[in-house]
Amino acid sequence: MKARRNKKQVPSFRKLLKTSKVKLENKLKNKQHKQQSTLKKYRKEQRKLRQAVKDAVSKKPIPLEDPKRRRPVKRIEKEEEEEEEALPLDMLDEDDLQLMKDLGQRASFLTRDLSSSEPVHVKKRKHEHIIDKYEKIPRTLQTAPEKELIHLLPIKDKSGIIPQTREKPDTDSNKDEEDQEEETELEEEIIEDPIPEMTREEHLIERKKKLQEKKLHIATLASAILSDPESNIKKLKELRSMLMEQDPDVAVTVRKLVVVSLMELFKDITPSYKIRPLTEAEKSTKIRKETQKLREFEEGLVSQYKFYLENLEQMVKDWKQRKLKKSNVVSLKAYKGLAEVAVKSLCELLVTLPHFNFHNNIIVLIVPLMNDTSKSISEMCCEAVKKLFKQDKLGQASLGVVKVISGFVKGRNYEVRPEVSLSFLTLHFICKLTLLAPLFAHLINVEFFDDLLVVLHTLIESGDLSYQESLHCVQTAFHILSGQGDVLNIDPMKFYTHLYKTLFKLHAGATNDSVEIVLQCLDVMLTKRRKQVSQQRALAFIKRLCTLALQVLPNSSIGILATTRILMHTFPKTDLLLDNESQGSGVFLPELDEPEYCNAQNTALWELHALRRHYHPIVQRFAAHLMAGAPSEGSEALKPELSRRSAVELFETYSMAAMTFNPPVESSNPKKKDKFLQGDSFLNEDLNELVKRHCSEVAIESPLDFTKYLKTSLR
Repeated sequence: MKARRNKKQVPSFRKLLKTSKVKLENKLKNKQHKQQSTLKKYRKEQRKLRQAVKDAVSKKPIPLEDPKRRRPVKRIEKEEEEEEEALPLDMLDEDDLQLMKDLGQRASFLTRDLSSSEPVHVKKRKHEHIIDKYEKIPRTLQTAPEKELIHLLPIKDKSGIIPQTREKPDTDSNKDEEDQEEETELEEEIIEDPIPEMTREEHLIERKKKLQEKKLHIATLASAILSDPESNIKKLKELRSMLMEQDPDVAVTVRKLVVVSLMELFKDITPSYKIRPLTEAEKSTKIRKETQKLREFEEGLVSQYKFYLENLEQMVKDWKQRKLKKSNVVSLKAYKGLAEVAVKSLCELLVTLPHFNFHNNIIVLIVPLMNDTSKSISEMCCEAVKKLFKQDKLGQASLGVVKVISGFVKGRNYEVRPEVSLSFLTLHFICKLTLLAPLFAHLINVEFFDDLLVVLHTLIESGDLSYQESLHCVQTAFHILSGQGDVLNIDPMKFYTHLYKTLFKLHAGATNDSVEIVLQCLDVMLTKRRKQVSQQRALAFIKRLCTLALQVLPNSSIGILATTRILMHTFPKTDLLLDNESQGSGVFLPELDEPEYCNAQNTALWELHALRRHYHPIVQRFAAHLMAGAPSEGSEALKPELSRRSAVELFETYSMAAMTFNPPVESSNPKKKDKFLQGDSFLNEDLNELVKRHCSEVAIESPLDFTKYLKTSLR
């Protein structure tokens, strides 16, 4: 047990370091250093108090000075010498020290009459020889200040423990606190003359000058970008950085100008296609310099366009949240003006760049602002959406807006401004039915199907719709019936009659574009509803389609003949139209508008013989194929590239919208003849002689006598 106890009492080397004499000395030195610093601060405070008492009891009071005037340098030096000669308060008697403290607390020297030169403690004569005592105290000479040392952990070697220290580096922050305070007091006393303020007129002139410089800089950057966008795409970043203008005099105006300038620039330099990100394989592939330059331009354009939209969004958020910037560059009242310019730019980009990147992001920003409490903001956004609906031909942008508005209205529990819903009235009827009917047809209650069909037919019969809009009504009606309405026993004969009656409105002119909608209607009306379509109706449509193929453009003829081929396969008994013999009583009535009662079984497809001599080779091929009964095998069968495509695909493939013939016509090089017949060489010899004889005769002039003819007629 004793061995263990002795072993525990032996201190370790780390414990020796902690309790060593060197460590204790270091702690003592640090403590003394802190005490000296505290003592210096205390002496400084006492010096200030002593100076205040000295001024109060002086025989010649110092008059109050204007704080804006500079004090003479000589006076400052004199006061500093007096401060150095003054004695510390810790060497005064207790009575004098208490008196000075009371005077300092009352500060009566600031309120008393300065015209009186009588000191406050004139009757105090108890310690007249106190100065003699001060003179007997030994004084220390001012020597160079000792360098402050930093005590480090000691090290140990064979000789023992060696203390480690290093000098503290001299920096501006390590100056004597007393000297720093004196310099601060001196700077406070010496106040420089204030800078003269500008008048209102001078301020306006200066602001106008700054604004003109900013405008010139904006115009220079914009001109450089427009002149060569690919080379100067980096200047977009420089121009966009001016959105953070910090000069409070021109910050708001400059930011508005930059927002509008960038909006116009993006409208001019953006391509007519959407820029997609490059794949890893494309990035690693070696390309030409021109292609690399184009890629850098596209990447820079998309990047700056994205940052620009984020800046516009931030302007709107700042206005909504009523933020106050730390720099106070933009006032609270100016937020709305900046937000209005930002929203106006977003609306313009929504309408002019529906094909470019981040268009859906712009829609998400604009739609909530349609319901904004600010009337100007709300009207601006609603008008932009209406304008987009009017000019959108493809329907993709309109579809995106409709989806976002629908989600926004549902999210607000249908509590929105009426202008938000009224914007749908601007949609094309090409758009209302094709966008809304497929989206909401499955949500319609079956009980309303009859009413909906009546409404659509009423619209068609009203005569207020164009031909293409009436086709959309027909298409919508059958979209509804192809869903839940398929289980109902409804025969939309009126819609079949309307389409059959109006097919001949299609021609090679302006209505040729409507052929695509007709092909879609025929597919949903006849092919997909084959069980509800009678043979008489199928025969009538096949006959009228073949007649229509004679008066439209080649691509429309191909699409119509492709539909006819599908109908002949869907309704096999319709091949009787290829026979000249009658199949029943009655005569075919082509002018009758009712497909069920036109006796189409008593006619033949004689149009195929004319189409077989068509100038377009694909039309010829389809006509020959149908005349042979549309076989799937044999010499008259179609090639896979024609048989496997739908009618709409063939209509688009062989379109002549690019003013080119598809397939291209082979160029012919006829052999040149040695002699060319010119002039009278084309005429017969007898005819030439007759012409020469009549040309050589001299015309004989004789007077005209009309009376003899008159007398003859009277008899």
